[in-house]
Amino acid sequence: MKHIPYVAGAAKPFCRNVVHALDIHGKTGLDGTDLLPAASLGPVENANAIVAMREALMAEPAGKPWLVATGALTNIALLFATFPEVAEHIRGLSIMGGAIGHGYTNAPLGHVRGEGKRFGNHTPWAEFNIYCDPEAAQSLFTNPVVAPKTTLIPLDLTHQVLATKAVQDKLRRGSSTGERDESSDIRQMFNELLMFFAHTYTDKFGISEGPPLHDPLAVAVVLYDEHDDSLAFDDRNGERWDVHVVTDGIHSDDDCERGQLGRTIISNSKEKGVGVRIPSSVDAERFWDLVEECLQSADEWMSNRVPF
Repeated sequence: MKHIPYVAGAAKPFCRNVVHALDIHGKTGLDGTDLLPAASLGPVENANAIVAMREALMAEPAGKPWLVATGALTNIALLFATFPEVAEHIRGLSIMGGAIGHGYTNAPLGHVRGEGKRFGNHTPWAEFNIYCDPEAAQSLFTNPVVAPKTTLIPLDLTHQVLATKAVQDKLRRGSSTGERDESSDIRQMFNELLMFFAHTYTDKFGISEGPPLHDPLAVAVVLYDEHDDSLAFDDRNGERWDVHVVTDGIHSDDDCERGQLGRTIISNSKEKGVGVRIPSSVDAERFWDLVEECLQSADEWMSNRVPF
């Protein structure tokens, strides 16, 4: 990956203090493995991430590029606020974020010891990515050009796709290695990261069947749109939603100060073709097959490269 440049984005939200989740992914954000190669290059210097995104997206044909957001939405919101022409140019925006609750799906959303059941994963009400910068999220969901192109992948969907023990074994060994208890370096790294996440998810939310894979589902939206309709993201025959993000409250551990900050509240969009797409289910078996295909491709690529 040494040849892929990257640009550092915003260091904090629009108008709030920065929030971290060290108890979920560790201090580095990728705790749990020693197999990650050491970074040999830092971010591109003297570059603006918003400008870099604009240039990369506008270099593609109109109606072709997708944007995938798997963290706080500060940079994405700044992009469309600064360069509104990008909203017209892109094909879609896929966001991993939000938690609907109230029976939107039958996925287990977990509970926290001493707090009981909840549908948020950072607070009882809010998913982490939206909670980090609720104003940025609200700006996207109310943008009349961006919202109809947006697919939101909330916890209500990601918690339907749990990496059970059978899934873990399949991904660790690969479909072509039979029953041998061995794995490549990249599969071992993937498994170690997954197991670290599994332990924190069990300890934090009481979900012991296996951890969800939040971010890959947001990426799979693009593959579904471009290459593979067998994933079958079910949006209930084109149902679209108006999404309101609660922005009252402050980042705090005190419920009275925080309130329902970052909560995503939805209502049926009354206008056809307007509103955010929020799938209610996906073909989980096909999704895991896709992850296996990606790992197999990575194995093949790595076999022709210098090992970690």
